[in-house]
Amino acid sequence: MRAARHLFSPRSSQLKAHSFTIMRNPRLSNRYAKSLLDLATEKGSLETVYQDMLTLQKLCKGNPDFVKMISSPIITSDKKLKIVEAVTSDKVGELTAGFIRLLISKTREANLAEIVDAFITQYKQQKNIYTVKLTTAMPASEELKNRILSQIRATSDMDNIELETIVNEKLIGGFVLQAGDKLIDASISYDLKEIAKQFENNDFIYKVR
Repeated sequence: MRAARHLFSPRSSQLKAHSFTIMRNPRLSNRYAKSLLDLATEKGSLETVYQDMLTLQKLCKGNPDFVKMISSPIITSDKKLKIVEAVTSDKVGELTAGFIRLLISKTREANLAEIVDAFITQYKQQKNIYTVKLTTAMPASEELKNRILSQIRATSDMDNIELETIVNEKLIGGFVLQAGDKLIDASISYDLKEIAKQFENNDFIYKVR
């Protein structure tokens, strides 16, 4: 673990001295994610692996240096494997650990974060789980969350909903709701922008008349 902490340090020369781009590959990521999903289902470990994927997603999003390390072309596969095992020890199951070893052996570890995201998406699609993002200027109250969830269930075929809340002070007030490709902008900042546009285009004067 000491080696892992040293590598993730902001002063790590290995990560700072070399600049490289992590290439996205949706087709590859979806294929690997589907293979893991099918295997986990076959082994009766789907829920366990899903929790592992959530753990890995949190690790990748919360530690950019981990993603840089596992994507670096200058760090050997053996060293990557040792670091990954140290970081994920006791945090993921054997099936997930074996899958990560497979990725490293096939030099696909740079796509780990993308594969994790693809797995979570496919899992939710299989379970008919809909992710709804609620953005507010201040932390949303439980009452507001429940009202919004009730309204969505009443006006759509979404039943199994996972609500993700985001705070964005720039909204000033109101909220922005995103469900799939649908977006409802009920924020005060949006209203102010629309009013500004109307002034610029003289639409405001026309509508008042």
